[in-house]
Amino acid sequence: MAKKLPRAARRAQLLETARTIVREEGTDALTLGVLAERAGVSKPITYSHFDSRSGLMIALYKGIMEQQVAALATALSQTPARLEDVAQVGAQAYMECTTAVGPEWHAIAAALRGDAQMDAYQQEMLRGHIAFYVDVLTPLSRLSPEAVHRRCVGLIGAAEALSDEMVRGGCTKEQAANDLAALIVSWF
Repeated sequence: MAKKLPRAARRAQLLETARTIVREEGTDALTLGVLAERAGVSKPITYSHFDSRSGLMIALYKGIMEQQVAALATALSQTPARLEDVAQVGAQAYMECTTAVGPEWHAIAAALRGDAQMDAYQQEMLRGHIAFYVDVLTPLSRLSPEAVHRRCVGLIGAAEALSDEMVRGGCTKEQAANDLAALIVSWF
């Protein structure tokens, strides 16, 4: 058994172990029992941190999304308020984060579509991500706020598709970032 850790440190260890399991074996292999075994803790410990497999998947996705939004916000806070600059820096930061997180992000996102609780959470996170982009792009666009919102929905879909293509080896990080930046500039 693993040594006793403070609750926050144990949760971080469990999440990192869960990401490793997803990366190496896929989301189907990730159960609270498997996580307990790989982390060297008892099942009740994993259940005390994540009520269910859905809770674990949500926690994984939330951590990845928070990391991505923080990276984007940091990069954009140091960028001149010009659409071309914001588009390029934002697109590069998005692809950098996807590269840093690894292919498990797309696998976890797909697994979230597996039940009502996970789907509801993914939709909540998506709305937050859309709002982030709306806040960034509205001041730089001549479009109505409603049009910016709709295009941000499409932008997120395009960013996810391009990052998936990149992770699968269909294009380079630079190509994905440049294509996403070009889309942002042409749309907004």
